[in-house]
Amino acid sequence: MSRGLDSFPAEVTSFVGRRQATAEVKRTLSTSRLVTLTGVGGTGKSRLALHVAQQLRRAFADGVWLVELADLRDPSLLADAVAATLGLTDLSNRDREAVLVSYLANKRLLLVLDNCEHLLGGCAHLAAVLLPAAPGLRVLATSREPLGIAGEHVWPVPPLSVPRPEASLPGDGSGRKYEALVLFEERAAAVVPGFTLNRDNERAVARLCQRLDGLPLAIELAAVRLRALTVPEVLARLEDRFRLLTGGDRAAPARHQALRAAVGWSFDLCTELERTLWARLSVFAGGFELAAAEQVCSGDGLLREEAFTGLTGLVDKSLLIMDREAPVARYRMLETIRQYGHERLTGGEEVVVRRRHRDYYLRLCEEAAADWFGPNQVEWLNRFQAEQPNVWKALEFCLTEPGEARTGLRMAGALYWYWHQHAIRDGRRWLDRALACDTEPSPERSRALWVVGWIATAQGDIPHALTVLNEAVDRAREFDDEQTLGHALQFTGMAKWFQGELSQAVAAHEQALAHYRAAGAVNSLTAMALSRLGTIVSQQGDAERAVALCQEGIDLCIAQGEQWARAWGLWNLASARWLQHDLRQADINVREALRLKIALGDRVGIAWCFELLGWVAAAKDDAQRAAVLFGMGDTRWGQIGQWLGTWQTARDASNHARSQTREALGQRRFGAAFEQGQRLTDDEALTYALSDRPAAQPAAASVAPELPQLTRREREVAALVAKGMSNKDIAATLMIAQRTAEAHIDHILTKLAFTSRAQIAAWITEKQQG
Repeated sequence: MSRGLDSFPAEVTSFVGRRQATAEVKRTLSTSRLVTLTGVGGTGKSRLALHVAQQLRRAFADGVWLVELADLRDPSLLADAVAATLGLTDLSNRDREAVLVSYLANKRLLLVLDNCEHLLGGCAHLAAVLLPAAPGLRVLATSREPLGIAGEHVWPVPPLSVPRPEASLPGDGSGRKYEALVLFEERAAAVVPGFTLNRDNERAVARLCQRLDGLPLAIELAAVRLRALTVPEVLARLEDRFRLLTGGDRAAPARHQALRAAVGWSFDLCTELERTLWARLSVFAGGFELAAAEQVCSGDGLLREEAFTGLTGLVDKSLLIMDREAPVARYRMLETIRQYGHERLTGGEEVVVRRRHRDYYLRLCEEAAADWFGPNQVEWLNRFQAEQPNVWKALEFCLTEPGEARTGLRMAGALYWYWHQHAIRDGRRWLDRALACDTEPSPERSRALWVVGWIATAQGDIPHALTVLNEAVDRAREFDDEQTLGHALQFTGMAKWFQGELSQAVAAHEQALAHYRAAGAVNSLTAMALSRLGTIVSQQGDAERAVALCQEGIDLCIAQGEQWARAWGLWNLASARWLQHDLRQADINVREALRLKIALGDRVGIAWCFELLGWVAAAKDDAQRAAVLFGMGDTRWGQIGQWLGTWQTARDASNHARSQTREALGQRRFGAAFEQGQRLTDDEALTYALSDRPAAQPAAASVAPELPQLTRREREVAALVAKGMSNKDIAATLMIAQRTAEAHIDHILTKLAFTSRAQIAAWITEKQQG
């Protein structure tokens, strides 16, 4: 549950120059709400945008968020990509743009849309929808072309500074006043330790940087050549490359020629093995592991054991970037490099390599599904979060390549665990597409049907859920598939439960368990069926059976080291205990469930735990704590699509508990505690939920007594922050410059050791109440 900057890619090399550009972009963002950095590929648009965003992080109370679009090809998924970046695990069928508008309406944040050029229409439309609806939103986009909407400020990213062609450098290191030469020096020193600009090389470096038009990517690729050549030799060979390019396309703009010369020259200097691997690696999206590269790229003249040799060569030549922070080394290509490699794939070869890519990720999906009922769930979730772009690309191949749709059904069905845990809306979309592409009865179709039935139930789309689940039952019986029949009946029971039809829900779950026994199926869904049946019978008043069923499901999970179904089993057990008014045990069970859900990153489960903890606190007459918990839950329900409304019994329980709490506190105190819960960050909310601290002293409000004193002006600014004023409004109220207001807020955050405006507001509120 991280903030946006935590997920920004780490800078593996230093950021050189661009001081003036950084200052100007920051200044432009202070007056324009949509700024688009434009320029050819390789000019450094993304690096500049990320550098600016990092420097502005304190100016935006609700964070700075990066949406990487290079691997997104479908403009209809743009809003989904933004929502996913913001952590909006919205699982409903609500229009995603409406979800974003609702979430961003009162937020102050910076959204960085990186690599928009292939999604210009979609990015323009989304910006045009969001900016008027969210006054505190600012968008920093990077694109080779402007978005072309009203209010956009286009900021062309210039090349790095180079000496004028007629300038004569004395060779005394004065070339370091030019950004391009400094970049070359730094990158060259990385491959030739001790390299510096000096009398012997400065003029050649200057000429080289001039020839490359100051383009950062081109300069970095040229610097790598110093492993084998001197600077004059690099320059001479690059001049040859330019002559070839000019003869081929005299109309090409100089900077396109410069970049293509550098990339093309790098391609020519690769071995035949490296060229082949470069082209084939272009089918990956996002990044990849060595094992994937070996499997996908080998064959047709490239041996599996040669893949590592080629990969190492491409890393050495700076054509692949290696992420050493991941548990298993991952590699990625810059988009410009990937596109060049893709051009080297012939049509027939591309289909073959993409099919191998699909086969690799199909096997990975099925391996994960087979291993899901065990101790490796967190590892699988983390791995599939990293591999999501590749999985999406593999599914796209299945649904666009003739004859592959059934494999798409198979793949989408195998991902049932991932859809429910992290990507319900995506799962519904892929499954609906796959089912529409292959309508013939098949075991793959019946499995996909129960998965989409589960998703539709969870989204509250009960009529559609029952329709597809009924078909799943019929198809499973047709193909004598006991386990799939059990799944279809289990989620039919869940749909009936959500409708409040308890007797039918119990019958369907009992039938499902009978089919699981017949199939010898013991897995996460078996455990889920047991604990959910326990909750349902507890609502019917059978407390003893309820506890036994929940415990049986939990014990199955403990025996396998499984966490996901165990967490839900503990939640169901806590619910049953709450219904029995065994509040102490309910509190213990739901906290244990919450700890597991934190480890799994289960945002839906965390929201349900906050909710149930609120019910327990209300029943214990701890109204202050209950109100804070309900506020915490309210924020999370808003982020995931109001799931609370899909289950009638839960909605009734929540309404009753909240009404009871409001009556105990009175409207004013309830509202204050509720808002306090809403303001808590994710980490603060989790700490509060798991703590035993008195309800009147929530974690967010606790401040060390020995805090540095704020100046009178800083106290005035802090008070206006607490009122929800923007920097612009604060500046107008106090009749100071907006930049001065921003500086005051930076000083306040630093003095109080805070990271957000919400913490300032909570601190002011505590002081006022004290």
